Order: sequence, then C-alpha cells, then structure tokens
Amino acid sequence: MPFKIEQTRLPDVKIVVPDVFSDDRGFFMESYREDHFQAAGLPARYRQDSHSRSKKGVVRGLHFQWDPPMSKIMRVTVGAAFLVAVDIRPGSPTLGQWVAIEASAENKKQLWAPAGFARGFCVLSDVAEIQYKCTAVYNPEGEGGIQWNDPDIGVAWPVSEPSLSEKDRHAPSLSDWLKSPNAKQFAYPGP
Repeated sequence: MPFKIEQTRLPDVKIVVPDVFSDDRGFFMESYREDHFQAAGLPARYRQDSHSRSKKGVVRGLHFQWDPPMSKIMRVTVGAAFLVAVDIRPGSPTLGQWVAIEASAENKKQLWAPAGFARGFCVLSDVAEIQYKCTAVYNPEGEGGIQWNDPDIGVAWPVSEPSLSEKDRHAPSLSDWLKSPNAKQFAYPGP
C-alpha cells in the first residue's frame, strides 16, 4: 500500500501517512487511491473535495454534518495546522473525547474521522491550506458545530485567543448538541 494507517486513542479516528518518494526534483505521493483505502477499511467513495486557506491563529470548527452524515479526511497542503476530531456520538464510550495531530505540507499526514465526529483546525504557520475529502455533499441545513473551547471536551488548542467566524463564536456546547433531536443521527451503534 502507498500509505500506512496509524491508530489513535479513539479507535474510529485514523492517521493516514502516505509513502512519499522524494529526490532533488521534488516529491510524488498518492494522497488517495480507492482500492487501497477500501483495503484499509476506509471509505473508498468520496462525494466532495473542499479546500480552505486561513491565516495564523485562525480556528475553524468544531464542525460536522448530520444530514447526510459526513465522514472526512483532512490534509494540509500549504503550511501547518493542528487538526482535531471530537466524538459527538450519543452513547459512545468515547463521547466528548478528542484526538489531534500536527499536520503539515512537509509531514503530509492526514486525519480521517467518520460521521459522528466534529472536526476543526488551528493554523500554526503564517498561512495554511487544508483540503478535505468528504463522503457526502455539503448541506447547510444539515450542518452543525460545537464550541471550539467547550470545557466538557477540553481540546488543548495551541492558541488561547483565536480568530473565529461569528458562527463558530456562537456555536452550542456539546451538552446542548446532545439535547438536539438531530443528535440521534449519530447514536452510537454499540460494540
């Protein structure tokens, strides 16, 4: 396979580390290949690619989509960012727990999290570009967010006063999300 899968402390969240072939001209890597993703137990079909650019200190997230449920794999193609995934599945044994990695254009690590996880990032470099492969098409009526600094989650963000969008500044807490009728879309199926 042209990559290896690293496990995280949350069994459903994976780090994908591609094989990179470098020489004095540059590098080559496969960031996605359907048959290899399928063999590794990752989704092989993605419906949308998205790309964002942000300045240092920007936090975007924590975002998710319940209708239709969306899984994502995130990677940094310019600069460096702190990528985060948080379990928001009612009934999950890891509910409210989070995983984060430092991903960069240099290390080429990718963070994969299934539907039922909120995701976000903080830009560490002067500028960063993050690309996402999504298993569903974006639906503004079926998206949600969780407070980036919810104390019940306790993400150890590398910034104390980030630049935030108005939507992220006013996102609900995890406990408020769990009271929402839409949360049942992510109910943990059990072992």
